[in-house]
Amino acid sequence: MSDETTPTTTDLRWPGATSALDPTPDHGETSYVGHGRLKGKRALITGGDSGIGRAVAIAYAREGADVAIGHLPEERDDAAQTLALVEAEGVRGLAVEVDVRTPAANDALVQQVVRELGGIDLLVANAAYQMAQPGGLEDYSPEQVRRVYETNVFGTLWLIQAARPHLESGASIIVTTSIQAYQPSEALLDYASTKAALNNLVVNLAGDLGPEGIRVNAVAPGPIWTPLIPSTMPEEKVKTFGQDTPLGRMGQPGELAGAYVFLASPDASYVSGTVIGVTGGKPVF
Repeated sequence: MSDETTPTTTDLRWPGATSALDPTPDHGETSYVGHGRLKGKRALITGGDSGIGRAVAIAYAREGADVAIGHLPEERDDAAQTLALVEAEGVRGLAVEVDVRTPAANDALVQQVVRELGGIDLLVANAAYQMAQPGGLEDYSPEQVRRVYETNVFGTLWLIQAARPHLESGASIIVTTSIQAYQPSEALLDYASTKAALNNLVVNLAGDLGPEGIRVNAVAPGPIWTPLIPSTMPEEKVKTFGQDTPLGRMGQPGELAGAYVFLASPDASYVSGTVIGVTGGKPVF
């Protein structure tokens, strides 16, 4: 086992699996302590099977919320592990296989969650796709660019559209953006641009939904150790992942959980249209 700041797993087939990662990611399994701040709430988290989504699911469950996660069929094993962690907290859990790239898929996801949990109070749009292309602009195929935008931007928009009729005053929408929106990597040209688009979408939605008492915010992670990293980035980049941050290391998924809990909780009742950076010191402006 390597130390917690140096990746040893550097090459995985997308979408990867948590069990294949060395070091093992810390999602807060043994460290996150809940305080009942989300008791009685019902949360839907896309991309909830692993990484940041798993950390948020654990934290929300420990804060008292019922938690539904959306995940791809290829992520079934990770999703089952996350669901077990959620249900171990004595709350209701639900895992739904979904590819968020179409309006119909998001409609079906929302309808199933509403049917089984009784509603949605917290919506976390966290599903994302990337694939680094170190060779340059000519290597971005139409198929890849389409998948990146359909997953990251269109999927987020369709999800929020589908959920809106079920969200009441006091609901919170949280979108996962990225440091890439502010400091884009050339090898992630398409992905970085989608995260910038999501920042803009958050501001617009905060204005649109604010009169209904619905808050919309974003969390912009920096370099966080998840299966997405070694399954989508060149080996040489993975080996030094996070070392260019002021804190000098990659972050763990559990280190983001507090930001998502804050934005979902009554503590953030006057916070809307903002982006919280959890980046190891990289600026988000």
